[in-house]
Amino acid sequence: MKHCVVIGGGVVGLTTAWALLERGHRVTLVERDAAVAAGASHANGGQLSYRYVSPLADAGVPLKALRWLLDPDGPLRFKPLATPGWRLAQWHWLLDFLRACRGPVNRRMTERLLALGAYSQTSFAQLQAAAGLSAERIALRAPGKLVVYRKPEEFARVAARVQAGGPERALSFAECVALEPALGDGETALAGGIFTEGEAVADCHAFCAALYERLQQHGGFRGRLAATVRGFVRDAGGAVRGVQLTEGELAADAVVLAAGLQSRALASGIGVHLPLYPLKGYSLTAPISAGHRPPEVSVTDFERKILYARIGHELRVAAMVDLVGDDTRLDPLRLASLQRSVRATFPTAADYDRATPWAGLRPATPSGAPIVGESGVPGLWLNVGHGALGFTFSFATANIVAEQLSGQTSPLPLDGLSLAAA
Repeated sequence: MKHCVVIGGGVVGLTTAWALLERGHRVTLVERDAAVAAGASHANGGQLSYRYVSPLADAGVPLKALRWLLDPDGPLRFKPLATPGWRLAQWHWLLDFLRACRGPVNRRMTERLLALGAYSQTSFAQLQAAAGLSAERIALRAPGKLVVYRKPEEFARVAARVQAGGPERALSFAECVALEPALGDGETALAGGIFTEGEAVADCHAFCAALYERLQQHGGFRGRLAATVRGFVRDAGGAVRGVQLTEGELAADAVVLAAGLQSRALASGIGVHLPLYPLKGYSLTAPISAGHRPPEVSVTDFERKILYARIGHELRVAAMVDLVGDDTRLDPLRLASLQRSVRATFPTAADYDRATPWAGLRPATPSGAPIVGESGVPGLWLNVGHGALGFTFSFATANIVAEQLSGQTSPLPLDGLSLAAA
């Protein structure tokens, strides 16, 4: 049994702490904020998209990105940064991203992430049962996921790849409306959609709060909130043997870095380069009242890159990728653009006038794959870089790290998921 320190109180850190406890270790979780899930886990899209995992980097994306940048309502915004540290990181990340924008690379990575998603789906079910987290408490539903397409040529290309008898079904616009009647309220007819059975939605923040409560009931767990990690404690041989907090040292047999974007700066302090860059995203959380007609199915607008998920009595709308550094400020122009899009697509779904806006930073790698496992420094383990799929992949990567740290073989091959491959 080891004493493990987990840095990060988002969904990745919390699930890692649970996985380590389940394997008999003692765990201290350190979170810099006064509450868990205060960062990217707070008001994200809420979709558990185990099969919709294709990385952003793909052939044709650079050309699409240029068109998006010229569109004031486009899903992408880019602002060159003046801060020396972030300017260098921004351009390095973009160059690596462009190198990954090739069809064969995308297909290989998609296969790996599909396997990770399938394992994560199983791992989530096991965690939910073991922790006793009710579906009502975390607003869990499995209505399936419908990806809708506006351009006929794009839909035809994707529909041609759907295999008969597989989990996906290609639907005409009329069939999409029959499946999800709220789509009929929009101002524009769609080309069609791809529906996947079994995909789920849940409240990530509620999940994190519930899991933290359950962790606190475990005798081997200690949570330290509002505690800032300043660096790592190392022994004479260079191995990590704890963390340096503002209040002093916290000794450990192993440390797992799962602090989202902050992992980059912490790791660099001991010479570990993590190719992470923040993809800023926005969300609206709008109340649903009598008379509203929200989508019951989880919906993704492929061209506009907007996700819709009914979470309890609210509609969560998440969208956009802004390459603007570590800036979490709410941009009124981006929020107005999102409001225009959602009102045009689902005009009667929720009370958009009372929507709560939010912005968060998704810690992404150029390839779109998380970085899991050994850091190259003895005693330090990594569980970072999940991008927009932190909620989806966290259950799998937590188990992978916990197994490896316990001296076992990873339950999945780590091809493309290790630091060396990032």
